Amino acid sequence: MDEGVQKLQHDLSVVEYEAELLLLTRQELVESLTALRKIARTSQSSVPMLNEEGTHFIDKDSDITCKTCGSHDGSEPLWILGAGGDFFVSLPFHETHMKLEDEQTQLNLTVNKLQSKVKEKTLSLSEKGALADKIGLKSLIILVIQVDQL
Repeated sequence: MDEGVQKLQHDLSVVEYEAELLLLTRQELVESLTALRKIARTSQSSVPMLNEEGTHFIDKDSDITCKTCGSHDGSEPLWILGAGGDFFVSLPFHETHMKLEDEQTQLNLTVNKLQSKVKEKTLSLSEKGALADKIGLKSLIILVIQVDQL
């Protein structure tokens, strides 16, 4: 085979591989954002926040140790949906909302890492010339940078 054709095949296979990695990373990002939205949507209803109406039984003179619990007894049981989604677990109130906050933080970090990977892989493909004919660099950067509004 001609050397030019072999080089073209090699270049196309490299671009195809990079594009597959980009698509996989974008799919991971979509799944992470979906999980993040799901937690944001359910955490407010799963763990009730103690507002003025719900804190009438709390002694106002005590020290507040947690923004969510206040001086409320954090060991009071709260029923939450288990990880598999087909069973309920009784956990202490404080432990439940702390676990949800930790998961939220972890998902935020995962989403930020995945967005960085998507940007890096897209720019890498753009530099190889795979996207040069279709999308300009500024448009590509705008497409890659995603602001998630919950």
